[in-house]
Amino acid sequence: MAKATHKKRRWLKISGIIVGILMLLVLVCPLPLYAETPGEADDLSHYIKVDGKKPKLDGQFMITAVYMSQVNGIGAIMAWLDPTASLMTSYEANGGGSSADNVAINKIYMDSAVNEAKATAYKAAKIPYKRSFNGIYVMAVQDNSNFKKALKVGDTITSVDNHHFKSAKGFQDYIRSNKVGSKLTISYERNKKAKQATGKSVALAGTKKLPGIGIALTDDVSVSSARKVSANMGDIGGPSGGLMFSLEMYDALSNQNLAAGRKIAGTGTIDKDGNVGEIGGIDKKVIVAHEAGAKIFFAPYLKPTKSNLALESDGLTNYQLAVKTAKKYAPNMKIVPLKTFTEAVKYLQTH
Repeated sequence: MAKATHKKRRWLKISGIIVGILMLLVLVCPLPLYAETPGEADDLSHYIKVDGKKPKLDGQFMITAVYMSQVNGIGAIMAWLDPTASLMTSYEANGGGSSADNVAINKIYMDSAVNEAKATAYKAAKIPYKRSFNGIYVMAVQDNSNFKKALKVGDTITSVDNHHFKSAKGFQDYIRSNKVGSKLTISYERNKKAKQATGKSVALAGTKKLPGIGIALTDDVSVSSARKVSANMGDIGGPSGGLMFSLEMYDALSNQNLAAGRKIAGTGTIDKDGNVGEIGGIDKKVIVAHEAGAKIFFAPYLKPTKSNLALESDGLTNYQLAVKTAKKYAPNMKIVPLKTFTEAVKYLQTH
């Protein structure tokens, strides 16, 4: 009996040690979870140059960003307790791809945002510019793609069967003019080095007969002018700075003095027609803008219809969430709803 009791105690002790070790590992080892937290708000004059020089504006246009970091058990608990943080799965954070793919995709989005902002600013300032189509960016590669071993996220496809096109639609139309299983040779660039690969087309995801090479894509476009505008954004990625880039560039190109001594923050994508689009993490961006001293915050406006709200992760549009966040964390900051770049310019001219 004594021996049985001793063995039981020993087993309980060993079990306790094992459970303790497992709990420690859960607390300190990285989990497939990410925390999105308020990042920072920076003066865009630190990143953008016009005619080779840092813009000298009376005031600041500020880009706002969030921090996204993989967490361990301790980090997950801290994020769960932090009302300004959001926890998300690896799939939600990286879209099902790897962290490296996510970095590459966000760089593509950033490059696109800078170019669309340049086009918007040049157009508003009535400065001639050229918009050049360079090819198509690879945003993702399907598992069944015959180019899966060759292509990587971030590559730029420049031609198919030595045919060059003026838009992504041109590429798609050419590939779709052939049957599924047709042999294709694509030329592409990676880190400015030319490469080539040959394979057969496949049926695109969700279809049976629509041929493609099995990638998600977007246009690779560059914008140039005699008035040179450049942006070195470092490690900052994503499309959400488009609106604020365009305002910084336009104010510097036109000498409008739109900033007029104010700290102006905001967020939103920008397209070639100057339309402002919704983004993620706007609640965190409102908080960092307030902490940086901004008095005006531009937020994308989308009509809160039932169908639109059904697509919103928080059940609120960007503007609604920004207003809600400002009431709690930034009561003295004005949230301004915008649909277009022109509306932002008019607001600054009249307020």
